[in-house]
Amino acid sequence: MKKLMTGDEAVARGAYEAGVRYASAYPGTPSTEILENLSAYPEIYAEWAPNEKVAMESAIGASIAGMRSMVSMKHVGMNVAADPMFTWAYMGVNGGNVVVTADEPGMFSSQNEQDNRNYAKAAKIAMLEPSDSQECIDMVKAAYQLSEEFDTPFIIRMTTRVCHSKSIVELKDREEVTSKEWTKNPAKYVCLPAIARNLKVKLLERMKTLAAYSEKSPFNRMEMGSGKVGVIASGVCYYYAKEVFGEEASYLKLGFTNPLPAGLIREFCQKVEKVYILEENDPYIEEFVRQQGISCIGKDLFPAMGELTPDVIRECVTGEKAKLIEFDKSKLIGRAPTFCAGCPHRGLFYRLGKRKDIMISGDIGCYTLAAGKPYTAMDSTVCMGASISLGAGAQRAFNMDGINRRVVTVLGDSTFFHTGINSLINTVYNKSNTVNIILDNRITGMTGHQDNPGTGYTAKGEETTLIRIEDLVKAIGIKHVFVINPNNLQEVDDTLDKCLALSEPSVIITRWPCALKKFSKEDKAEFDSLFITRDKVDPDKCIGCKKCLKAGCPAMFYDKATKKVVINRAQCVGCDVCAQVCPKGAIGKEN
Repeated sequence: MKKLMTGDEAVARGAYEAGVRYASAYPGTPSTEILENLSAYPEIYAEWAPNEKVAMESAIGASIAGMRSMVSMKHVGMNVAADPMFTWAYMGVNGGNVVVTADEPGMFSSQNEQDNRNYAKAAKIAMLEPSDSQECIDMVKAAYQLSEEFDTPFIIRMTTRVCHSKSIVELKDREEVTSKEWTKNPAKYVCLPAIARNLKVKLLERMKTLAAYSEKSPFNRMEMGSGKVGVIASGVCYYYAKEVFGEEASYLKLGFTNPLPAGLIREFCQKVEKVYILEENDPYIEEFVRQQGISCIGKDLFPAMGELTPDVIRECVTGEKAKLIEFDKSKLIGRAPTFCAGCPHRGLFYRLGKRKDIMISGDIGCYTLAAGKPYTAMDSTVCMGASISLGAGAQRAFNMDGINRRVVTVLGDSTFFHTGINSLINTVYNKSNTVNIILDNRITGMTGHQDNPGTGYTAKGEETTLIRIEDLVKAIGIKHVFVINPNNLQEVDDTLDKCLALSEPSVIITRWPCALKKFSKEDKAEFDSLFITRDKVDPDKCIGCKKCLKAGCPAMFYDKATKKVVINRAQCVGCDVCAQVCPKGAIGKEN
């Protein structure tokens, strides 16, 4: 049967057909849909882990126990998972193991643009790079066979365009794979220094064997044209190149990219006059080719950042810019990203941004939007969980220099479970006096409403133990814990005043569900009113001061004709933040 699938769907399908029974991940664009699709297969146990390191370790455990396992993450997640991954490469597998990294050239939803092919090289793990959805299926299935044959985990390196683009795939039946027997083997799985030294020797020998296999891998192939122009490409760049250079050019399509096939590359380059190397983002292939003494054109012509689309390639090679539809650009209205109508983060950041002489240490999530107008309520963002530990360092520096400035840290519920817990332990242990705000909107919001340890449900929708954040932070040692409704601006102000007056660390938990969330029975039981009303503006009372618009709600706009503010009732969910901001009491509930 044939079907249209995204790359993420196809990776999940490949795992299903390969007989995978265990999968773990932490959500992150563009990798999220892999585990979401895996969880739909009854034959596969799929779980959301608190972070990528835990997901990696869980998948390693399943592999050691003999079961085929998969772990998936976005590119920055591999930084978190790298600790166990590098040692895992030494140990080798029992049941086959595949690690999927979804890189993001162009940084559409990420804080950096790292190229995780470098991880495969550094960790000495074999790697495959699919170009389309069918290759996603084929490479995942091959990776499990090769993983067990060569006793190594495999990395599948995806990019945004492969993850989210759709192409036709051919579906096949699942191969039921019996788990391999586990036997006690500390010489393989206990990485004490004396053991690891022996494993390193085996790892280096394994890479030589894999290099020989790469020369004959079906995923590395030559497509010969006229011989004037040769293109070496991997991933989606192969299709980009074909769109630009056409069938006249010759191509070396590389799908097995660690180790790279030195002999095949030399053979191809000898057959063509000029060699272009197309890859996103680092000169990973280019550096290898140049090490072989081969002259080529790579990052000296093509950009080392962003997506290497056909338009970009064409302009670099020919100077020809893409022809676009002409229009009056003066009529474009700039629309900065903002919180959704009814977002429970709005009230907090509206008030927090008005505080003077504080530094706001931010984190990764929807709430990062608070850095922009109208809030300007975030001063730093580095990575998941960094807000609390970065804030502790900044607060210590201010205190040491005698600067009367307080640090307020903010992060979400899923982010707190991800890597915020250790940071808060550091804050307590080292006696920092930061104010730490955990934005509990009852879901993992930014990546599309995946469950987390604070929701009470697993990836498969099964009920589980709900970990209450206030209980956890008290257990860590926080004495001053406040749970508030962030839509209540007075409560926000009063609680901030209390915490900023303390000389000890404190935690404020803003608990209110995401406005877009499908409410659980627990949500409905806990909250009195879940967006069942709408607000409206009384035009007789409105003076058109626009103060309510400074709260940044997209459901509100200023009518130039009437010089009054209007609420779009199709968007409004009745959070009442605007009603509390209005100086004339012109905003109230609909009847």
